[in-house]
Amino acid sequence: MTLPAFKKHQYQFTAHIRNPQQNAVPEGIEDRRMGIYRDLLYNNIEGFIASGFPVIREIYNDENWHSMIRDFFARHKCHTPYFLEISQEFIHYLQHERIPQHADPAGLVELAHYEWVELALHTAEDEVSMDNINANGDLLRQRPVLSPLAWPLAYQFPVHTMGPDNLPEEAPAQATYLVVYRNRKDEVHFLEINPVTARLIALLQENISYTGLDAINRIIEEMSHPKPEIVKQGGQAALEQLQQYGIILGVKNN
Repeated sequence: MTLPAFKKHQYQFTAHIRNPQQNAVPEGIEDRRMGIYRDLLYNNIEGFIASGFPVIREIYNDENWHSMIRDFFARHKCHTPYFLEISQEFIHYLQHERIPQHADPAGLVELAHYEWVELALHTAEDEVSMDNINANGDLLRQRPVLSPLAWPLAYQFPVHTMGPDNLPEEAPAQATYLVVYRNRKDEVHFLEINPVTARLIALLQENISYTGLDAINRIIEEMSHPKPEIVKQGGQAALEQLQQYGIILGVKNN
């Protein structure tokens, strides 16, 4: 289908802005004027990504950073017009479109996800309601309720400690388990947890009828632990700690 002249001009205009190295300035437009649009759009996108992924920005030198963002800007087709969702688009680019480069750290995609989570939870529209929840109930004998603003995460890389001076070349044997949560003051925090606590949270998420003790007993069975009482004590302490942080809101009223 033959495009109208104005549409052809629009495509040429946007193609040049996205990738000026590969697409010439549209005929009849002064390069100085095009430069204003080139810089404005690129700088907006680059600045938003840099602010959303500050650790990744710090890891890359200027040349490698702008090379990556230029590639994202030129090749990735965003499926949302919202600036707040550009971070998700960038993660999609890293996962599915980026050709790995020597400057890319191991665990780049996981690190990007970890940095994105803070923004995602800040803007999450879920609300905490204490309806039918007893904040002073028995976490062992009743059903603990997890906050919708607490997200358990598991990574192969220690993303919470990664930075320019700490870039592991390969994933360690032990995975990293975290809970990111938003408190009553709308502050986002991360809590590092051990694999047993991560399993405890997963069981409570998967089985809403479980009491705290049900989940702990399931873990004891899975571990075939020779001293169940130790696991029970540790599980109770973990439940209490999670409630202190607001990750567990309380227990369900019967």
